[in-house]
Amino acid sequence: QVQLVESGGGLVQAGGSLRLSCAASGSIFSSNAMGWYRQAPGKQRELVARLFDIATTNYAASVKGRFTISRDSAKNTVALQMNSLKPEDTAVYYCYADLTISVVAQRSRYWGQGTQVTVSS
Repeated sequence: QVQLVESGGGLVQAGGSLRLSCAASGSIFSSNAMGWYRQAPGKQRELVARLFDIATTNYAASVKGRFTISRDSAKNTVALQMNSLKPEDTAVYYCYADLTISVVAQRSRYWGQGTQVTVSS
């Protein structure tokens, strides 16, 4: 069984920084994309950043230049460095991983439990 565990959320003042981490554990045959979504109260979940490999990353326009995603494919971990945080970044952040658990299984998306990020003005 695959599990994604997140850490690093919290409360920070505007302009500050936080680093989120996510580790996937369990029986993992291979991994594809890993990334982060967020959901603010009353809003739909939105993609923040994703990383397919070292060279291919995507960022939401609202975080480009402020957030940096990285991963360690050998350890199945993904991190999100968030700088110059704004109150509008306040949300629950969810990591995800597109994983295959065996050579005969189809790739599936797995989610972390979510971690709260609150940015005060």
